[in-house]
Amino acid sequence: MTGTDVTGMEATGTDYDSAVALVGMSGRFPGARSVAELWENLVAGTKGLRMITEEELREAGVDPGRLADPRYVRVGGPLDDLDRFDATVFGINPREAETMDPQHRLFLECSWEALEAAGYCPTDVPGQVAVFGGCGFPDYIVQNLQHLQTQPGGALLMAVGNERDSLASLVSYKLGLRGPAVSVQTFCSTSLVAVHLACQSLLTYECDVALAGGAFTPLPQPAGYLYEQGGIMSPDGRVRSFDAEAAGTVMGSGAGVVALKRMADALQDGDVIHAVILGSAANNDGRLRAGYTAPGVDGQADVIESALGVAGVKPDTVGYVECHATGTMLGDSIELAAMNRVFATPRDTPCVLGSLKPSLGHLDRASGVTGLMRAAMALKHEVLPAVPDYGTPNPALASAQDRFTVLTEDRHWPEARARAGPA
Repeated sequence: MTGTDVTGMEATGTDYDSAVALVGMSGRFPGARSVAELWENLVAGTKGLRMITEEELREAGVDPGRLADPRYVRVGGPLDDLDRFDATVFGINPREAETMDPQHRLFLECSWEALEAAGYCPTDVPGQVAVFGGCGFPDYIVQNLQHLQTQPGGALLMAVGNERDSLASLVSYKLGLRGPAVSVQTFCSTSLVAVHLACQSLLTYECDVALAGGAFTPLPQPAGYLYEQGGIMSPDGRVRSFDAEAAGTVMGSGAGVVALKRMADALQDGDVIHAVILGSAANNDGRLRAGYTAPGVDGQADVIESALGVAGVKPDTVGYVECHATGTMLGDSIELAAMNRVFATPRDTPCVLGSLKPSLGHLDRASGVTGLMRAAMALKHEVLPAVPDYGTPNPALASAQDRFTVLTEDRHWPEARARAGPA
């Protein structure tokens, strides 16, 4: 329940003393096996959320009684090839591989690929490399590994490849990375909190390169869900972020990792720089929210203001914000109210708001880093992204149309100094 904001991502600039460069990205998403494929799908309007067939549901072992319930929604955001893993690359033996949670496998693969994308041999990166990341509940233990508890060494084997505490340190062990290895667990803000901590670690010289991200693969897959009135899930499998008809979200699966460096080092080393993080912040709402699972306006506004202050960025210079926007009326309204408070000055060109949830669903522990990577790709390709299934603005958005807008079609982003803020 921690609020996190990564602000001031931009394409160009000069004052980089406390800036962090995004130099590598990797991910797995519903309908996309890479960040590049994700971007292609988004531009083409191809969603990762899809109908799950009766045959797929039976093969996944979904309870027949559950499927017969009229409230069961046959829509999900599963990952392809979740059962595939090239264990030998990481020196993992077959028994160890088959007992590893898919979230650990994906996070390890994405960490390797993010370092490769940054131009490094993943097992021979110069300097200190840190790892910050988190994952979801270890469903894999519950559904597949209970029998190991009574076998010699079984409990330890289960812990190493499944416990959330081992996620970051396992990557450090397998790749020989000697910087801090910290597993981060803050529910759906996990991967952005990981990015924030990674930036702090870089700027305090604890490390020279940092990996940050998250993974979320609820099991079984593929599967739908049981709609409950008053809950957070969508009754029809559609996510209508920012819309007056928003009725709930859909959970998707994913994993994402970014490689980060101090901006000065990235410039000196001639790295490919996808975006620049000028500032970040984290906080908590405390009691000032509607309930434990709901956000609070004060906390969200405060963390956005803090990140902007750290970045030295004025709200009216931000052209795009990649929002959380789960597609629930309560959550979207609170997020928009917080944005209204911070972006209080009318502007000639409204700030564009976006969200990946209508395309991919809610990726939970991987949602924040995925939004960060989408914002970086939007900067790179000079595109302000549209939001699928958006029609009529949420009342909180309708009252602030002099400051915010949501696009129904992608728009060219011509500004020479484009700035985006994933929140």
